[in-house]
Amino acid sequence: MLPRWHILFGALFALFIWVITPDINVIYVLLAFLASFLMDFDHYLASATKTKKLSFLHSLDYHKEMQKTEEKELNKGIRRKGDFHIFHTVEFHLLVAVLGLLWTGFFYIFIGMLFHSFLDLGYSLHKDRFYRREYFLINWLKK
Repeated sequence: MLPRWHILFGALFALFIWVITPDINVIYVLLAFLASFLMDFDHYLASATKTKKLSFLHSLDYHKEMQKTEEKELNKGIRRKGDFHIFHTVEFHLLVAVLGLLWTGFFYIFIGMLFHSFLDLGYSLHKDRFYRREYFLINWLKK
């Protein structure tokens, strides 16, 4: 899912949180909103690691090319994993959830990340791209 959609849906989600709990600290709502799209920073990290280029625009180009390659492979029946995204793993989510027991802000970061992940999951199932992502850090480390 493109970042613009994560930002839009994340804003709507944050607004929903604020409407159902109007007494909530606005910082917590902001943390949930920011987490709902900033966890995609690992996409930038993946492209910077692979290409050794730190340009954000280059990262966008990298991902456009990867999408074209994926489409060509899919048309040939090739289904392979994409880049590894650490912030999208179950273990990273659990780490932030546990940190949420120590500071409430992390709980709201976790909620934003969870929302982001549900959007990604729905999108990947809808587009038949569920196979592309590694959801467990431990599986990635085994390889």
